[in-house]
Amino acid sequence: MRTITLLAVGLALAGVVPGGLAAQEQRPIIDMHLHAPTDIRTPNGAIRMRPCNPSPCQGTPPTAKTAGDVLTLTLEAMDRNNIVLGFLSQWPLDDVYRWVEAAPDRFIASPLVRDPDEIDLRALRKAYESGRLGGMGELANQYEGIEATDPKLRPFFALAEEFDVPVLIHHHGTAGPSTQFRISMGHPEQLEEVLVTHPNLRLVIETSGFPFLEETIALMYRYPQVYGDLSLWKYPREAFHWYLRGLIDAGLGKRLMFGSDQMLWPDTVIDDEIEAIESAAFLSEAQKRDIFYNNAALFLRLSDTQIAEHHRE
Repeated sequence: MRTITLLAVGLALAGVVPGGLAAQEQRPIIDMHLHAPTDIRTPNGAIRMRPCNPSPCQGTPPTAKTAGDVLTLTLEAMDRNNIVLGFLSQWPLDDVYRWVEAAPDRFIASPLVRDPDEIDLRALRKAYESGRLGGMGELANQYEGIEATDPKLRPFFALAEEFDVPVLIHHHGTAGPSTQFRISMGHPEQLEEVLVTHPNLRLVIETSGFPFLEETIALMYRYPQVYGDLSLWKYPREAFHWYLRGLIDAGLGKRLMFGSDQMLWPDTVIDDEIEAIESAAFLSEAQKRDIFYNNAALFLRLSDTQIAEHHRE
């Protein structure tokens, strides 16, 4: 039985599923970058428009009108695209737990951290000890003007290393509305000291460090525990493909993972992000399967049983 299971898993990871079906017909996807927001409007009551770059550009309003709508639309998008697992972060954690309870086994629960001073580390430790949390971050410290090397973040990296959970960090050259953000805070070089101090950290860089291509390549060459997600829907498709092509040409195709950065627009963002990868003519089908599933399955250390279940019809 063990031999049969391993064979099935091996075929699935190679892009072949039992019965001769092509992987494209039964392709599971892991989304390494999801959020469970509750704020549909800005503090002044305005609708949160879907962001885009570069300015000037026209954002679009969300279809969702309530936090419940966001969950419903996200699950519909996950079902529509066969997204079998999502790395989900938000704060407070009650918002994450509600999603996990609504869809058991579909999410890896994780805390979103903006200002480290607002987080009760003792309560966070208990959540890891109880097994309710399986990841750390999104660490969104850049929005608060806090660099990755700030001592305030050390306890969070230490917790992630101690409990051996992956870390998702908002670390790239652009950000949403924040007067405290500075481009220099997203430079990949900032992460080197973190990785030296915490050598066992498993780190995912949002948008794979866009637009710092050469610096991100250098960081990922030097530190094999660093992976990147491809949540680049805010940027022109040509810019997305330019950046992705650079990472692929650098030989990093085994370290890139699908991530939607779903917030309030799951009915459009998730599909757009998938289409952006599917339409990259320079990617082989094997490379697409790696990005959509295989790389994340290995990074998350999914069991043979989990992988086989994800590939079951």
